[in-house]
Formats: sequence, structure tokens, C-alpha cells
Amino acid sequence: MKDVFTKGRTTAEANLLSKDGGKTPYFGTGILTTINNKPYIVGVGIDISEQKKMEEELIKAQKLDSIGLLAGGIAHDFNNILTAVLGNISLSRFSLKPEDDIYNKLSEAESGLLKAQALTRQLLTFSKGGEPMKKTLSLGHVIKEATDFALRGSNVKCVYTIAEDLRSVEADEGQISQVIHNLIINADQAMPQGGNITIRCDNVTIDTEDSLPYKKGDYLRVSIEDIGIGIPREHFQKIFDPYFTTKQKGSGLGLSTAYSIIKRHDGVITVDSTLGIGTTFHIYLPVSEREVATEITGEKVLVSGKGKILLVDDEVMIRKVTGEILCYIGYKVEFAADGLEAIDLYKRGMEEGKPFDLVIMDLTIPGGMGGVETIKELQRLDPDVMAIVSSGYSDDPILSDYEKYGFKGVAAKPYKVTELSHIIYDVITNKRRGDISNQ
Repeated sequence: MKDVFTKGRTTAEANLLSKDGGKTPYFGTGILTTINNKPYIVGVGIDISEQKKMEEELIKAQKLDSIGLLAGGIAHDFNNILTAVLGNISLSRFSLKPEDDIYNKLSEAESGLLKAQALTRQLLTFSKGGEPMKKTLSLGHVIKEATDFALRGSNVKCVYTIAEDLRSVEADEGQISQVIHNLIINADQAMPQGGNITIRCDNVTIDTEDSLPYKKGDYLRVSIEDIGIGIPREHFQKIFDPYFTTKQKGSGLGLSTAYSIIKRHDGVITVDSTLGIGTTFHIYLPVSEREVATEITGEKVLVSGKGKILLVDDEVMIRKVTGEILCYIGYKVEFAADGLEAIDLYKRGMEEGKPFDLVIMDLTIPGGMGGVETIKELQRLDPDVMAIVSSGYSDDPILSDYEKYGFKGVAAKPYKVTELSHIIYDVITNKRRGDISNQ
């Protein structure tokens, strides 16, 4: 009021309280005017709830980006270490018989290391390289598997209502499983006395723009509802922040991870909650027009092969253990620490009439030529070069679209030896088939 009388005009933001205790943000303008020689103040207020929500979304994204710079680097280095340890354990296990006691202990150690990989995936969702490796999915079974796993040993039950005509989506199965797992763990912990979690999956169409960042179109909606203690309204804008938690035990990463993953899938995650009644999280994912491909499942076994491989990695421990693995399964191996050295070795192999059948190259080499630059130069030397890209940034967008960059396969670190053997065998076999068909 004072500013209006002294300046003649003022603007300000304020929260108006409603009867239910809720706060609505307003932007107000006050102007001093005179009518019949009497001073009056004319005020206009505009509800800026939608603008505030959009600003809050932007702040959340900025927080995730800043923490991602640190998290991505940690995850990359950790994955390299896991690759070296996992590779050595696998090699040791292959030299033993299954009935040996040490064989079982090494198998347990291997399983533990693969679980550690889940931690790096969670860190990578905050990084610039945390792009999902998408494929066409039917989410029904993904949701059930993640939920059943999260509720093992719990006194909480889950009730499913899944539409029979549920549309497919383009998504990273591992990341979506992580989202569901995190939300179910939250719901379970909100109901220490037990109860039911209700999961509903249906198809919805967004026709108009509203205060949330939806785009018009068709979506698959997943709603996860608990009957727990609820979330205080003042925490609504904080629950997706990294490291925010009200629990005595917990990292505060669960919901921020879920938010980041859904955002990278061009989706939206929202929350409704009432203290003492429960909480519902809604996930919206754009639907796909593609049909879900049928996959053949089954445990893979080690596949041997023959050929000459060039391994490119700046980490000595990675070159050493991966080289031993490749020799163990039948390949001849030469090594390069960066792209320039790899190009020289590849060129020499061609000139001597002893070309490489395959190149396995690290995507990122600090201070040196990395995978993308190297494959371009190799393609100039040999348009038919066969290369597999590998990276400790296991969610790097290049890995999800590797063919676009000229690679024939991808091996995300830390890789299982059996999986790596299959990837190599498939790429080299396809190359030889192509050579025969061109003769």
C-alpha cells in the first residue's frame, strides 16, 4: 500500500489462502487514481499457478543436470572398475569345475557385482548420458515383474487393473522397471502395517494443454495408489528433488531418479496425496504405433570364435582383462590406447594383408580420439569396417542408436563375458556371410 501512495503504482506476488488451507499464487498490480478528488487504489490480481508450476519443473530439471555432471563421471569410472573385476572373476570361474566350492563363491561374487551395476544405472539417470535405450514394450509384464520383486517378503499386496487393449510404448525396460520398483518401495514403506497397493494401467488421450507439461496426444497412464500415511502438501514441490527424503533410512534418490527417467522418455510423473488417506503417483508415457517384437529368452552360454580383433581402450586394466577374455574364447588380439593408435594399427593390418575382423572401441577416451571420431576415420580407410562400441556410460545415447554412427554392435560396461562372446560372434559371423554373398 505504501508503495502505491509514494510511487503511484506497484506490483507484487502473494499467496492467497483458501478455506481448505491451500495457497494460490497471484501476481498483483496496484495503481493510485483519483475520482471526484478522492484517492482510490485500483488493484488487479492474476492467478499465476500455471506459471509457477512450469518454473518449478524447470528448477527440478536444472538441479538434476547439475548433479548429473558429478554422477555421470563417478558412474563411468565405477563401471570401468566393475568391468575389470567382473572379467577376472569370470575368467577364474571358467578354469574351475561347477562342483568346486570356489566356483560357487565366484558365481555369488559375480552376481553381487552385477547388482552393483544397478547403482551405476541409477547414477547415470542424472547424467547427460542417461538417455534410455528404447525398444517397443508392452508394460504390463514389466510392471508386474518389478512390483513382485519389490514386494518380496513384504506384508503388502498388489492389486492390478490393466486394460486389455493397453498400448505399447517406446521405452528402456531396465529404466522403467527401476521407476516402478522405486515407487512400489515408497508405497510399501508408507504402509508399515500392511495393506494393498493398487496399480492401474490404461490408455488416455490428452486433448488440450493444461498447467502440466503435457503434449497433445495418446498416452499410457500408470497409476500407483497406496493407503499409507500420505505426503504433506508443503513437500509436494520437493519430493522429486535429489536427496530430499523424510525417511530415517534412504538416499533420497528414488523419486528424483523416477522423475529423471520419465522426463527422458518424454513423459510426465505427478503426485496426488492426502495425509492419513494415501498417495497416488501417475505416470504418463507417449504410446507407440509399433508392435512388440517377440523375443526368445534363455540363459546364454559362452560362444567361442576365430578372428583378429583390435581392442581400443585407454584403461590398462580393461585392455588386459578383456584381452585375456578374447584370447580365452579363441580370438587373436592387438591393443590400442586411443583412436590415433588404432587407426595406425588398422592401416598396417590392411597393408600387410592381415586385416582385423573386428574393432572393439571405447566410446570416450579422455585427452584422445574416442569412438565416434575413430570410426569415421576407419570408414574412410575401409568402408566395410566392423566395429563394436563400448562405454562405461552404459546409458549414453550413442549406445542406443549405435548403427547411426557406423557401429555394428554395442557392449555396455560392465559386460558379462557370455554376452560379449555372443555380440562378437554375431557381428563377425554376419560379416563373413556378407563377404560370401558378395563373391
